[in-house]
Amino acid sequence: MSLPRFATEAFTDFTVPANRKKMEKALALVESQLGREYDIIIGAERIKTEQKLYSYNPSNKDEVVGIVQKGSVAEAEKAIAAAYEAFQTWQYVKPEKRAQYLLKAVKVLRRRKFEYAAWMVFEVGKNWAEADADVAEAIDYLEFYAREMLRYAKPKPLVKYPGEKNEQVYIPLGVGVVVPPWNFPLAILLGMTTAAVVSGNNVVLKPSSESPVIGAKFMELWDEVGLPKGVINFLPGGGATIGDTLVGHPKTRFVAFTGSREVGTHIYELAAKVQPGQIWIKRAIAEMGGKDAIVVDETADLDAAVMAIVGSAFGYQGQKCSACSRTIIVDKVYDRLVNKIVAKTEMLSVGPAKENYPVGPVVSASAEQKILEYIETGKSEGRIVAGGTKAEGNGYYITPTVIADVDPHARIAQEEIFGPVLTVTKARDFDHALEIANGTEYGLTGSVYSKNRKRLQKAGQVFHCGNLYYNRKCTGALVGVHPFGGFNMSGTDSKAGGGDYLLLFLQAKVITEKVK
Repeated sequence: MSLPRFATEAFTDFTVPANRKKMEKALALVESQLGREYDIIIGAERIKTEQKLYSYNPSNKDEVVGIVQKGSVAEAEKAIAAAYEAFQTWQYVKPEKRAQYLLKAVKVLRRRKFEYAAWMVFEVGKNWAEADADVAEAIDYLEFYAREMLRYAKPKPLVKYPGEKNEQVYIPLGVGVVVPPWNFPLAILLGMTTAAVVSGNNVVLKPSSESPVIGAKFMELWDEVGLPKGVINFLPGGGATIGDTLVGHPKTRFVAFTGSREVGTHIYELAAKVQPGQIWIKRAIAEMGGKDAIVVDETADLDAAVMAIVGSAFGYQGQKCSACSRTIIVDKVYDRLVNKIVAKTEMLSVGPAKENYPVGPVVSASAEQKILEYIETGKSEGRIVAGGTKAEGNGYYITPTVIADVDPHARIAQEEIFGPVLTVTKARDFDHALEIANGTEYGLTGSVYSKNRKRLQKAGQVFHCGNLYYNRKCTGALVGVHPFGGFNMSGTDSKAGGGDYLLLFLQAKVITEKVK
């Protein structure tokens, strides 16, 4: 099986009238389908439950995007059993055929690209460009992981030894639980799930309760391409209700999680505990939070730095684990750059995602409350120089907020806020700036703006984060280009979208034959 060389999916240019019309048509289509109900899918069975999960539009908090069934412990047990049964055959399906399912899904997703983007506009409040980029990343994962599986299926060179024939093959792990986040409700959900599936594993997918409808739409892909039943089982439900059952089940072989530090560490601890009847040590793949920083020194192009800081801090309302939540500026250019950041931030308008405002809503009432509480804390821990208030509208709108003069050890400089809030801290010099940048428990992304090559090289050695960028923003990792994952409490450095990722879902087996 031969494929063209992998290339990332192009983003849609919405300044082109034809593309705007396609997006408007997709938004109208999705809007006509709001409020529908979606089933649990376990094996070949579709299940309705008495309890439901309602998904609301964060841009219009009274509008129901969709209704999904709320699974219980009974459905969780049933889903694991169905996945385990289907694994008995799926694990032996040839890697080439498994890859073909992903490539078929690419065709469907490209055909429905605007529709999937429109669902994200309504369910999680992404503007058009952010939603389009999410779908593009999902396409990239399908294309990239299909090729990666073909690579891992090839014979691995071993040292020759007289009198023996030796080979190393990669085999799947078993049944896995995938727990994706709401902020990349298609891309990350799809990436973790398809990496597991193309590697020969079977999955119980528990979508985020903030974006379950997009999870249900993801399942439509696999119906269309004819993926065997039971390979992916779809089980919405509360984390406290079914999450622990799925993670702790003795037949669960691995867990792939992206989300908060609090939930991630709980999953990691629970997965580490050997349950009665369990015959393996579970593998836990965790991508957690960040408190990412952009460092700017006095040699930097300040206008370019401002564009990157504001884009990284307030793109998708700061609801990215890679978002710039801290800017650390050396003393010589501190005041000048703060003024530029404020001016650029105040140009951003806030409004409904459907109308494609630069800044839309945060995802939920609880998120809004948490972020506003952090802003209130920021009033005593720094100086609010932009934003700092709830914005108008029947949604969860917060003005992009900049808090200057923040001590590196302040709460708002240490804790992940996950919203449109940027802290600004003054450093004595470049070395002090790097010290501040490393001064949190996280280590996901970072960026350095400097024209000094020696300083950039030092940052490469000293700045402790999984994805470090020079003279560009700290968000926007591309599949195959920027394998993504972080250090410390940012997770297990899984490097999603990279050449090592599928190894997390595989185990190596060596076969030796004595020959004459």
